[in-house]
Amino acid sequence: MPRLLGVDIPNDRPTHISLTYLYGVGPKIARELCHKTGVDPIKRARDLAEDELGRLAALLERDYVVEGQLRRQLTRNLARLRDIGCYRGLRHRRGLPVRGQRTRTNARTRKGPKKTVAGKKGVKDLR
Repeated sequence: MPRLLGVDIPNDRPTHISLTYLYGVGPKIARELCHKTGVDPIKRARDLAEDELGRLAALLERDYVVEGQLRRQLTRNLARLRDIGCYRGLRHRRGLPVRGQRTRTNARTRKGPKKTVAGKKGVKDLR
């Protein structure tokens, strides 16, 4: 399996699809990478030569933010929002939807499984 930026990319897939296994590289950027480096996007990843892998790795490191660097950047952005105490940071801290969705119903993806709360027992009328 060829390795790019510490990630094994699958052998049996075309290069433009194998590149999407890198965090931060989608289909469009994968096609751009193949075009800029002169690599045939239809060629299988196992058939890539060492110089082609080197060109891809060099271009990724120079012009794109991917893998660990991108993860750290996203983590820093969320930490900044939490630290300054803005609304979005508070929503992240509480694990609630951030972008204005309703929470009275739905929002199960962010809130997790339902936690049932017992209802109040009525006081019986004394007659």
